[in-house]
Amino acid sequence: MGNFDIDLDFGQVYEKKIKELFEGDGSIEVKTERDIWADTGNMAIEIRSRGKPSGISTTDAKWWIHNFTIDGDIKFSMLFRVDKLRKAVKYLYLNELASMVKGGDDYTSDIILAPISTLILLNKKF
Repeated sequence: MGNFDIDLDFGQVYEKKIKELFEGDGSIEVKTERDIWADTGNMAIEIRSRGKPSGISTTDAKWWIHNFTIDGDIKFSMLFRVDKLRKAVKYLYLNELASMVKGGDDYTSDIILAPISTLILLNKKF
């Protein structure tokens, strides 16, 4: 029974952190992936648009929430601290573990395609 109390206390700490995040103690950037992630296994992160920094490069948000949908239904979401996600994306790209493609409106955005599974595993590094 002692472990229950420890687990409950631990859970309540993080419940409070998430409540603070959604109730105004942190700013949030929310992005949503359409179905293609399910075939590629990649998360798309915009870094530039029309030759100027944008997306992850310029957001002032503290937190980044990335939704993954299929046919408009959210299958899961990932939550990152923006500073850590920036480091992870840069690391993946510089180490050729992610690629850059053109996308967005009229294909004028530079987008990093980062493997979702690698981002999950790399999260402990940053």
